[in-house]
Amino acid sequence: MTTNQPTILVIDDEAQIRKFLRISLAAQGYKVLEGSNGSEGLTHAALAKPDLVVLDLGLPDMDGQTVLRELREWSQVPVLVLSVRASESEKVLALDGGANDYVTKPFGIQEFLARVRVLLRQAGSGEQQAASVSSGPLTVDFAYRRVTLEGAEVALTRKEYEVLAALARHLGRVLTQQQLLKDIWGPSHGEDSHYLRVVVGHLRQKLSDDPTAPRFIVTEAGVGYRLLEVLPASCSSNS
Repeated sequence: MTTNQPTILVIDDEAQIRKFLRISLAAQGYKVLEGSNGSEGLTHAALAKPDLVVLDLGLPDMDGQTVLRELREWSQVPVLVLSVRASESEKVLALDGGANDYVTKPFGIQEFLARVRVLLRQAGSGEQQAASVSSGPLTVDFAYRRVTLEGAEVALTRKEYEVLAALARHLGRVLTQQQLLKDIWGPSHGEDSHYLRVVVGHLRQKLSDDPTAPRFIVTEAGVGYRLLEVLPASCSSNS
């Protein structure tokens, strides 16, 4: 028996979704707990201390955004929102409210499981505090404020480095435009999205990153950006 299998709490009022996720997650070796409403989910979160929470927003007793807000008052457990709500405002509200990632229904189970693995890996390894972070051939060295691509140093402006470093510290996670703008440009610039678009455009040019088929920086339309977690070529090829 595995004693350290991660525990995942699924808070969703749809029994079919819970069953589907329970089967899919258990097949990957995870222990699964279920809550059919917000109150039940918060109770499970407090008593069982899960390693990850999968949270629906459309719950019968309270809105999922409220559940997230209450959970964040006493816990930093990773939260993956899984919701039919696809509007930019809902995504931004959840991510700014403390969600670590957001997947809309209907969803592909393989992408969902990949997002779960990323969040569990980050939580377990503390990689957000690592001295450097890599996305395939791209490496961000926080100690020396140095960025290399395939071993060659990439010259970046201060703002370009700060944006890339912020994404690297949250590898695989979506950072909202407002969060990036406030953290890098200051609290008064939360709506100045054109500043961020220009910097991301320059970053993509310097990293030879095609926005239509990105290797590194993915745009989450209307929400923000995410730096892909990519294995080095030597690790990803088995041939």
